[in-house]
Amino acid sequence: MTRTVRRRAAALAVVAAVAVLAGCGPALPGTVVPGTQITVGWNGELTSLNAAAAPTPGNLEIAQAIRADFGDIVDGEFVPDEGFGTVSILDDDPFTVRYDLGEPSWSDGIPLDAADLLLGWAASAGYFAADADDASETEPDASPAVPTVDEFARAIEVEFPHPTNTWQSAVTVPVAAHTVGGRAFGLDDAMEAKQAVIRAIQEADASALAAIAEVWHNDFTIAEDGAVPADVLVSSGPFQVQEVTRADEGQTVTLVPNPAYRGAVTPQVARIDLVPAGDDPVAAIGESLDVVQVDPVAANAAPIHEMERRDHTIQTTHDGTVWTVLLAPTAVFADEAARAAFLRMVPASDLVGRGGGAWSSAYTSTTSLLAAPESRAFDIVSEDSGFATVLGKADDPALERAAAGVAEGATVCVLYDRRSEFAAGAFAALRDAAGTAGWSVADCGSDDAAVALDQGAWNAAIVRVPLPQTPADVAALWGSEGAAPVVARADADRDALIAQLAQTVDVYEARDVLAQIEATIVRAAVARPFAVNPRVTVLDRDVTGVTARSGADAPLTHSVAQWAVVP
Repeated sequence: MTRTVRRRAAALAVVAAVAVLAGCGPALPGTVVPGTQITVGWNGELTSLNAAAAPTPGNLEIAQAIRADFGDIVDGEFVPDEGFGTVSILDDDPFTVRYDLGEPSWSDGIPLDAADLLLGWAASAGYFAADADDASETEPDASPAVPTVDEFARAIEVEFPHPTNTWQSAVTVPVAAHTVGGRAFGLDDAMEAKQAVIRAIQEADASALAAIAEVWHNDFTIAEDGAVPADVLVSSGPFQVQEVTRADEGQTVTLVPNPAYRGAVTPQVARIDLVPAGDDPVAAIGESLDVVQVDPVAANAAPIHEMERRDHTIQTTHDGTVWTVLLAPTAVFADEAARAAFLRMVPASDLVGRGGGAWSSAYTSTTSLLAAPESRAFDIVSEDSGFATVLGKADDPALERAAAGVAEGATVCVLYDRRSEFAAGAFAALRDAAGTAGWSVADCGSDDAAVALDQGAWNAAIVRVPLPQTPADVAALWGSEGAAPVVARADADRDALIAQLAQTVDVYEARDVLAQIEATIVRAAVARPFAVNPRVTVLDRDVTGVTARSGADAPLTHSVAQWAVVP
């Protein structure tokens, strides 16, 4: 289908939508160009309009377009959106933070206010925990102090039990309080519904909170046929969901501008369709697709390079994971010296070259498991972690192996994902280098590396490790009692530092603490990070303003208000 035809078809649909919106709310922002449409090849799926209750990648991607907030955590640091409101520390002891809205409104014209903030706070405080079997979890003595509500100023003041590293992002507005209150208590009046939500939280009304929790978890779920009630569709972001449809090839989500949105940057495109990417999305650019994000593999290297030569915009970011050689601290690697000798042998550039092939330049090298290469913390963490001294490239890997007391020919079972071009190539490079240094590498590759990793029948593994964004993420990945430990190994010093990081408010001090945590990982000699995993965004020549960002959360739609179609 040609672009001209797609624009005309979009114009008919959007004109109808705008006409409906114009009759029941404010006009669309003047920046919107009628009849323009962008089609995105997408492999995600929208399952809920409450991304806080169901934080899947697809739900988070859509939430970025349809929900405004105080800002985002990017590369481990908070980036504020003062058009939505401001966050400020009122007192250090007790640590008290004020969350103060500007004048944002929901797409149905109802203002965002303290009720929305209080609902978001209650969710983060565990009031609506999915595993709550009874109302006891929401009783006052089991919960943090309820915030002070300033309804006139659209603000709440939250007293934390201790300083909190994530104070700027601790309160969000995932869904509308008037929608939740209306559904939970059968109220038609938006203001009454908001007040009902406030009372339920302030009074710790167990039955009312249970009713809210039911709505919170269930009423924002997308039905199998894509049907979504109008009150659930209300948006506070630059766009709103117009419809969700499903066909044999997958789900399509249609976004249109939110007429009530008056952020610093307002939408320019009249319609965005997120559609199934198909088997060859790169080939569809300029035909049925305008934007797509893909993994860099051998099959798409030449086509994308040719598109770049023809003035298509190609952006390379990373997906928030780090390719790493992990070691199990048992058997041949029970001793720290043996682990360090093996990791100092790892030829990082060879692993990237053999693994990445034609895409090797897209893999940015790294020596950190806690900070992304482009982040402000990276240089500090890399410099202070001691990586160069402890795990830097060995001058004589065979001599270091022998000095560590490891006999020549010692067998190392290396796990990797056989289905991954990069992992398979990196394994080949590691096997060759290890053989030269007197190690005997056994191929323990698996077609289901995640399951094999959990089973533990390996000595070393070439895997992707998530980059943490918050202290809670660091604890989950690297704490002794972590929920998703990279390597199950207790470290009391590291646990203490993670706890310190969680209570460090100053961003510069936090970087220093993060570096100290990284140093404990380096000294343990259980992991050798070597490259972040790239993601490639391909744009049609007629699309501008799309800026992909690195990381796992909403890598594409965070810039959606800036998207435009070139005249």
